[in-house]
This record gives sequence, structure tokens and C-alpha cells, in this order.
Amino acid sequence: MKKNFLNAVIITIAVLMAACSNEDEMTPATPQQPGNMKGAKTVLIYMAGRNDLTDAVTPDLNEIKEGSRLLGDEDNLLVFVRSYMGSDVPWLARIRNGQVTDSVSLTDLGIKSSDGLMRASDPMVMKGVMRYVFNRYPAATGHYGLVLWGHGTGWLINNEVKADTRAYGVDTGDHEKFEKGLWINIPTLVEVLRGMPHLKYIMGDCCNLMCLENLYELRDVCDYIIGSPAEIPVQGAPYDQIVPDLFADGQFYTSIIDKYYESVDGTLPLTAVKTCEMEHVAQATRKALQAVKDNIGQSYADMTGAIHYYYTDAHADHQQEFNIFYDAGNFFLNHASKEVYQQWREALEKAVVARRMATWWSTDKIWRFVYSDFTVTEENFHGVSMFVPQDPTKGNYAKYNEDIRRLEWYHAVGI
Repeated sequence: MKKNFLNAVIITIAVLMAACSNEDEMTPATPQQPGNMKGAKTVLIYMAGRNDLTDAVTPDLNEIKEGSRLLGDEDNLLVFVRSYMGSDVPWLARIRNGQVTDSVSLTDLGIKSSDGLMRASDPMVMKGVMRYVFNRYPAATGHYGLVLWGHGTGWLINNEVKADTRAYGVDTGDHEKFEKGLWINIPTLVEVLRGMPHLKYIMGDCCNLMCLENLYELRDVCDYIIGSPAEIPVQGAPYDQIVPDLFADGQFYTSIIDKYYESVDGTLPLTAVKTCEMEHVAQATRKALQAVKDNIGQSYADMTGAIHYYYTDAHADHQQEFNIFYDAGNFFLNHASKEVYQQWREALEKAVVARRMATWWSTDKIWRFVYSDFTVTEENFHGVSMFVPQDPTKGNYAKYNEDIRRLEWYHAVGI
């Protein structure tokens, strides 16, 4: 999620209004006795809000409660909340018929953390939360869903709780400065999820999730991944509308994307991917990349005019070498032969089960300067991004060109 001034003002007003009537619901209650509360389906919304998104927690909780009124009694909707609001101790609860029930703090559950700060991005915290949720609220149908709420940075590498890459859930711990926060990376997230029931889907209500690197890494722990390749607005998904879809069957992902897309007036690209097709996408990408390499030789691909979903340095005069997360299909459309591109696109289309195009999207940067160097069309938009190595003497590419080697995608496609 990305913040801007106008959104911050709106959210702050909403928080102040909601606090008058909902403050008691933000306080964890005495934990319930251990027991098995088996339901038809179980969904966990994991809210990593101890950062500059903390003001958005209460409005989204209110939306989640409203959406829960449309669920059946047999469905388990759980939320994990970590923010600056109310208690500093993270808590989780079931949301049912518009009310918070079975609320319990991590301290009461005895969940430990790596540094004692109970960061949402700590793998120990995440494991503890998910084990409690999926053990206490098992799904009779095997339908388990996970929503990742918070900040996201694709696959980029920075300071982290554990391992080598960052991607989701920055948590500032006892600090208030964003740069003091630590992240969890996608490979570490996969390690956490491998110890849980297989997920029907992961929905990313966070920026930049839909890059091929992430989709490939997560392919074995869930059936579908839903999110955006770009930055998303701070208000995030319309939970009052999509909560029932989080429990639906069939093409549930289409309804989620449509409602999300409409809630932001079409100003956010959104995609749903079927993960069992990601191996085929990797194979097709490997062949297409080799064809591109044969065409351009030892030089780096010219990405001038290519769609890019993220710009990594707001203080670099918006130079092209700070662009990253290029639209994967746009790259092959520009640099591969028509035949090679069509073969690659056929593999992608089997994986992408739903997609919505946006010609611009919300950003905390100045759009007309940062994203004025490309045009989005039906032909060049594909809804997933990919890292393309560039000249290491420019921008941050020396670091990126090395960091990409730490992901499975690099070894699968031979970048």
C-alpha cells in the first residue's frame, strides 16, 4: 500500500469517527479455552500495520466486520492485527456477524518472537499466528485463504527479519520511523506456509506482489494468487464488498478483482494467477529469454518506453535507470520475434485467469514525472512484472543484478 497526503487526511478522519464507537473492539479479550471450532471454510486476513499504514487499520476492520454479516455461521473469518492503535500487543480474533469474537493476544497465546518485539514480519510470529488459526479453526472443506494486508515491495532486497530478501509486512517494532522497520521475504514466507494447510489462494492487499519472481516462489503453497503488479492506494480493497468472495467457489477471483477495480475507479491494474501453470511460464520464459539474448548479444535490453510498475528512488530526478518491475509481456513484445512472443504469451494466458488493465495507478510519487515515459494499452499490458537485468553502472542495477540470483526464478529461467 502507498500513502499520499489526501488519503492520509481521509483515513485520519475515518479513524477518529470509528474510534468513538469501536474502541472497545480493538482491545483483546480473555483467550477462549482450547478447542476445535471446525467450519466449512477458513480465511485469515493478516494485517501488518505497525508502520505508516496504521491509520488504515480501523477503517478496514470496520469494512471487514460489515462484510462478515454476509457469511454463513459455518465460515471462519479471522484477523490478525498489528498496529500502533490501542494495545501494542498484536492480537487476533474471529469476525462474525459484524462483531469481534474469540479475541486473544499473542502474549496470552505464548507466541514468541525473534527479538521480543512481536513484529508481524517475524517468521516466528507468523508461524505462531497461523498455527493457532488453522488448528483452532480448521476448514472441513479444505478451503483456506490468506490475505496479506500492508506494505509490499515485490522481491527487492533490504533489511529483514530473516534470510535475504524483503517483500512484505514491514514492521517498525518499538520505532516510529519507517526505515527502522524489518520485512519478511517471499522465500521465508514460503517456508512458513509449507508448514500450514495448503491454501486455496493468497490475496495481496499490498504493492507489487504480482511479479513472476514472487508467483514462481509461491507456486507450491497455494492454488491462486491475486493482487497487483503496481503500487496500490492506501485504502486498499473494499472488504465490505469482497469478504463473501473470499469464501466463494468457482471463479471467485474474478469477483474480487472486479469489485476492487470498481472501488478505485479503474485506477489499479489487477491480476489473478493459477499457480500450477507457473512451471510452464518459467519454461516458456527461459526459451524466450534465450532468443532475446541471441538477438541482442552481450548488450543490455533497451527498456525505453517499457511499462514499469515501480520506481525505486524518489530523489534521483526520475531517471530511467531507477525504474524496475517491468511488464513481462511488454519486454518480450519489444525484444522477441513475433513467433517467440506468441509462444510465451500462450503460456502466460494459461496462468493468468483474470486481469484488469489500468492506464495509471495511485502512487506516493509524482505520477506525471515518474510514470510519463510509457503508455499502457490493451496490446502491451500483461498484468505481471519481471526483472530485466540492466547496465550495472547505472542506478541500483549492480545490486539488483546480483540480488536476483537468490530467487528460484533466476535459476529456473536462466536470467
